[in-house]
Amino acid sequence: MKLHIPNIITLSRIPMAVALPFVQSSPAIFWTLYLLCGLSDILDGAVARLTGTVSRLGERLDTLADIVFVAVWMVLFIPAINVGRWLWIWIGIIAFIKVVNVISGLAMKKGFVAKHTPANKAIGILLFLLPMIVLWEVIKVPYIILVSLLATFAAVQEGHLIRTEQSS
Repeated sequence: MKLHIPNIITLSRIPMAVALPFVQSSPAIFWTLYLLCGLSDILDGAVARLTGTVSRLGERLDTLADIVFVAVWMVLFIPAINVGRWLWIWIGIIAFIKVVNVISGLAMKKGFVAKHTPANKAIGILLFLLPMIVLWEVIKVPYIILVSLLATFAAVQEGHLIRTEQSS
């Protein structure tokens, strides 16, 4: 198996994301790694398209790296946002929908299926920006509601696509 540069970029996101909780006490290192995680998520696909190395493996690695980053992100930032129980319930509903999507993909498509839809890409960007946005208390709750609405839509849309699209 040959790892192309885009896949190496994607894989770099995993150790950087895992390192984030351990470097919280050093803001310069923390935010550098955080920004590099975001940059790697932008660059991997662009480099793959530019070099003609787009692959199913690359898509799966990107999904894995995204899952690791989002899991670390949730552990770091959701407790710090402190907007109440309603957000935890909403996150639980979204997580439940995503789990149903994974199970549907396994059952119907005989494998792990993740859709890289525009809504999923948009939610990735909005979640990435969230820690910087919530510093402005006046827009914190409206922004979180917007992100939660879009994440719900993206999860429902992904499930619909998994269950209705023909096998690829």
